[in-house]
Amino acid sequence: MLTDDQLNQYAEVLFWGLRTARKEPFKKKDIILIQYEPPALKLAEIVFTKAIERGMNPVQRMGLTYGMEHDFLKKSKMDQLLFIPPGEKELLRHINGRIFLRAPESLTHLKDVDPLRIGKVLVSRKPLREIMDKREEKGFYSWTLCSYPTPELARQAKTTLNKYTDQIISACFLDHDNPVKEWENIHKNAGAIKKWLNSLRVTYFHIESPNVDLKITPGERRQWKGVSGHNIPSFEIFFSPDFRGTEGVYYSNLPSFRSGNYVEKVRLHFEKGSVTKVEAAQGKAFIEKQIAMDKGASRVGEFSLTDKRFYRINRFMADTLFDENYGGDQGNCHVALGASYSDTFNGNPARLTRALKQSMGFNDSALHWDLVNTEKKTVTAHLKTGKKRVIYEQGMFKY
Repeated sequence: MLTDDQLNQYAEVLFWGLRTARKEPFKKKDIILIQYEPPALKLAEIVFTKAIERGMNPVQRMGLTYGMEHDFLKKSKMDQLLFIPPGEKELLRHINGRIFLRAPESLTHLKDVDPLRIGKVLVSRKPLREIMDKREEKGFYSWTLCSYPTPELARQAKTTLNKYTDQIISACFLDHDNPVKEWENIHKNAGAIKKWLNSLRVTYFHIESPNVDLKITPGERRQWKGVSGHNIPSFEIFFSPDFRGTEGVYYSNLPSFRSGNYVEKVRLHFEKGSVTKVEAAQGKAFIEKQIAMDKGASRVGEFSLTDKRFYRINRFMADTLFDENYGGDQGNCHVALGASYSDTFNGNPARLTRALKQSMGFNDSALHWDLVNTEKKTVTAHLKTGKKRVIYEQGMFKY
């Protein structure tokens, strides 16, 4: 497992992520919400102490055990499912940062729960997320998250806990003397790629692989983002498209664990911006109910590419946080069904009203689900000049 020194380094990287992700600098007495799942208690204690040492006011919240989560979703009456505790909104209106330590003890414990019930809970809590989104747009708040190794993650990734832990250590640069410096270098290198991508005037992108033939339309006033500090680790570069221009077929060859369920070999058919047909080797009914939770759940909220020269992840991890950054020799891409990211607007996101977002094709949903493809692929930009330019192939950006 992680040593004390590595846990301390992990915590320092998380604070780097939190600081990098926020538009305005943190101040003394800022409120930091520390959320963690039970196995990550030791890391949570270190993060808590470091927040105090920085003059912050930490607030800690331990998540539900997987048994609690199962019984809540399986046995609750509808009013219990939709219940929002008193004070929850007030807390979120005042926090300045949030660190989430993911450490799942089960990845498939909700397979006997009706996905529609899970969807109703997500929709009921969407206003809470919107509070944090608005604060982030105004520069008052940022968030970051990471994963802590557990036996369940290792089991689902078909490896040992020690090897799984070693992969986290490598991916997050915890085997370096100064991991924060390594992340600063990645941040700088990714910035050069984003600058190049944002200089291109693109009508649409065409993604082609053995099982993907998809058109993604960036729309107006979009910018590529990524390596922002939000996710540890993260090497991806992404934007939120105008969902209305999505056409064709997307295929996720990596399995995905979502809301205590497992899906595999997902094929999505898009017409006029929405999923019209779902195919899957496993989990088809779950997918169909997830994308029916609200109007935006069947639309694309994000398109992402990861350059193989950056990441240090060399295996399937049964964790989207890592798997969206893994692709071997071919790199990877992913699309996210559901919510878009307002920070991919190239103006002040605080000025993006709901009506303006809708008019520009920014998708709105309680869902945000990343589905990863690691096949050999080519991404071609169809430019507004009428010319074409390959921007990504053989797992690398071509800049």
